[in-house]
Amino acid sequence: QERFMAALYSALEAGRVGIFESPTGTGKSLSLICGALSWLRDFEERKQREEARLLALEESGTEGKERPTSAGPGQPEGKDGAGEPDWVTAFVQRKEERDMVDRLKEEQIRRKKREDRLEKIRHNVQLKYAAKRKRSEEDETKRLLQLSKEILSEGAGVDVLEQLDHNEEELILAEYESDEEKKAVSGLEDDDDDLEEEHVTKIYYCSRTHSQLSQFVHEVQKSPFGKDTRLVSLGSRQNLCVNEEVRRLGALQLINDRCMEMQKNKHEKKSDEENEGKKRRVSRTVCPFYSYEQMQFLRDEVLVEVKDIEQLVALGRETKACPYYGSRYAIPAAQLVVLPYQMLLHEPTRSAAGIKLKDQVVIIDEAHNLIDTITCIHSAEVSGSQLCCAHSQLLQYMERYRKRLKAKNLMYIKQILYLLERFVAMLGGNVNQNPSCQAVSQTGTVLKSINDFLFQSQIDNINLFKVQRYCEKSLISRKLFGFVERYGGSAAAVKTNKENQKLAGLQNFLLTLQQGSDKEGTPQSLPMEAENDQLRTASPLMQIEGFLSALTNANQDGRVILNRQGTVGQSSLKFLLLNPAVHFAKVVEECRAVIIAGGTMQPVADFREQLLSCAGVDPARVVEFSCGHVIPPENILPLILCSGPSNQQLEFTYQTRDLPQMMDETGRILCNLCNVVPGGVVCFFPSYEYEKQVYAHWEKTGLLTRLVMKKKIFQEPKKASQVEQVLVEYAKCIKRCSQAGGQMTGALLLSVVGGKMSEGINFSDDLGRCVVMVGMPYPNIKSPELQEKMSWLDKTMPRSAGQAPSRVLIENLCMKAVNQSIGRAIRHQKDFASILLLDHRYARPAIFNKLPQWIRERTQVKPAFGSAFAELRK
Repeated sequence: QERFMAALYSALEAGRVGIFESPTGTGKSLSLICGALSWLRDFEERKQREEARLLALEESGTEGKERPTSAGPGQPEGKDGAGEPDWVTAFVQRKEERDMVDRLKEEQIRRKKREDRLEKIRHNVQLKYAAKRKRSEEDETKRLLQLSKEILSEGAGVDVLEQLDHNEEELILAEYESDEEKKAVSGLEDDDDDLEEEHVTKIYYCSRTHSQLSQFVHEVQKSPFGKDTRLVSLGSRQNLCVNEEVRRLGALQLINDRCMEMQKNKHEKKSDEENEGKKRRVSRTVCPFYSYEQMQFLRDEVLVEVKDIEQLVALGRETKACPYYGSRYAIPAAQLVVLPYQMLLHEPTRSAAGIKLKDQVVIIDEAHNLIDTITCIHSAEVSGSQLCCAHSQLLQYMERYRKRLKAKNLMYIKQILYLLERFVAMLGGNVNQNPSCQAVSQTGTVLKSINDFLFQSQIDNINLFKVQRYCEKSLISRKLFGFVERYGGSAAAVKTNKENQKLAGLQNFLLTLQQGSDKEGTPQSLPMEAENDQLRTASPLMQIEGFLSALTNANQDGRVILNRQGTVGQSSLKFLLLNPAVHFAKVVEECRAVIIAGGTMQPVADFREQLLSCAGVDPARVVEFSCGHVIPPENILPLILCSGPSNQQLEFTYQTRDLPQMMDETGRILCNLCNVVPGGVVCFFPSYEYEKQVYAHWEKTGLLTRLVMKKKIFQEPKKASQVEQVLVEYAKCIKRCSQAGGQMTGALLLSVVGGKMSEGINFSDDLGRCVVMVGMPYPNIKSPELQEKMSWLDKTMPRSAGQAPSRVLIENLCMKAVNQSIGRAIRHQKDFASILLLDHRYARPAIFNKLPQWIRERTQVKPAFGSAFAELRK
């Protein structure tokens, strides 16, 4: 830990890009916290000393005095190098110094103000209660007002029709004034006189999942820095929203859109109140938690004491303040900002959250699949049925509100309709026919460059940047969702209303889409597939917006994949990002230092070549740090097994792994293992299909019955929702066996590399006394995405050590998956386990050297099974 912290401290001090590897159980989180926050504390102290020195100079009057100037040789007296007279240079210099001093003074006042405010909150319980009392009084007043309104309206007998009308009003697009982005109204400018000082240097800490971030925050709370660090946790609206009505929408995109709309209503309400006399406007829903005063209170509470997301949400409910925005207001003054890495790596999300990376520090933890994550965030896929459905919905929307929509809106809607039409044509279909009834003539997968795709679909004359901005600003997908939600009930209900008769067509079409039809042509009551479920929860236009924005990437950095299957509905368009570095470059350029950390970062070459050198990072700026494990050498036994008990050579290639003798040999090895290994054995297969095939073969040959005598067998489920259940049963079984004694010694879990069990799950102690890797999990080389990536790498990357970059990529992907899986076993200092790699190819130097150093140092290569088994027995 001390070596890790020292290396981290010097990397931050020198402004480096660091790749840090520290195995699970070696205290990586705590080392990151203490190393980084020690550096930050020292850095701030130095900065304040420098400020104090400058201010002292200014007060003593030396700062503004004339400095004696000496003319260099060959220079006339009174001129500087640029030919300016001395007094001009001196004046400019003085002005800059004066400005800087003024700025420092202002910042000091602000900082003092903030520290006093937070100190008050820390020590004055009265303040908290005053704020609470004020809120409950406001609630009471609101309730009484609402009551009196209701009584009045009962007396007046409000027209029910008018009420309906005002609901529909919300579905109409507001006038879209201009293509130029206007400064968004954030509600901050008018209210806030003490916008926090901007200069606070901070550390952005990112990890992959919500639970990993919570774990990290708890580590900070326990650390010596827990009391006096200003930490803020950021998350998505899905995690942070406390408005039950909005939370119920479920899908992230819907929650986002609804929230944006409520804010828009709040700002429109202000302007409506000013124009009250002109016309009675409809009342629109405004979020009760989006109150500036309450959010300010929440912001201060967050800065006073370290809180994780759960505590933040609880505080938001209690204070009736929005945690999503309240936490954002805390960013400028925070020292440590904790956030999921999708939020940091996606530029639009980053700027929407108010995250400024200039001269800050970024630490990306659990970064072993950083390249995949960036590729995923910036890729997008839409199906033919989504395209047709969106076209149908938008067309009906335009027809219904044509008279109410301004020309700009109509123009953009027509452009979007045209784009959808052309996309469906590219899949070989027609938007006006049911996508699930249109067969595709030429099936297969075609890859195109972005430009080729735009030309061939005849949309190269449309400015996609403008269309994308329009979708974002006008919230059209939200309006469309409201429209479909409203007229998306049953076709019969729509038909009863004369005015809505036209919509029956849309209705029937949506029903066929969502339910699929059986042979007789009557709609089935249950949805056919998961994709149709998705259609129901969110407007397909939202998905399509993601695809449009992907098409704005540079031509050389991505490809469009046309996947034509059976029908137009099943076919899809996918954007594939080939060069993740373009989206990472900005982070590395702007930040003072970037640390990429993880338990298993091997093979590191991927990060150096695909991410950093492509992003233009000077190799001299990159530092690497890797540390061993804290377990004693005798606590781990990694073995590479070249042949099985009956001398069958182990080589699980696509050609040989299906042979009965290979599957038999694998079974024999496991039988021998289960006889001597106590507790749990986790066995990883390269794919679900292969695992199923081997299991069926063992059943047929009776090998399974031999296995079951020693260990109860569990299989990894394909559904994420069932994983927890299987793990609980697996753990219970192992515990039962260890207490009961007898023939059964524990359990055997058959898992899949890259599946649910190969990442983020702890098989500590008895849950994983032995991890077995069957063969080498090479990715599917026939996948068009991978082939495109390989040819792109071969074109753009230099050959390393005589190997083609595509070959290196394949090996690296394979070994990353292996390292993740075998890293599940040793989880803490006193843990012990054996690791078996079944395939003689693991002994090849190019592969062997890609194992993590602490495993590599202790690995033995065993040509024969006998000597390996003897070691295991010991």
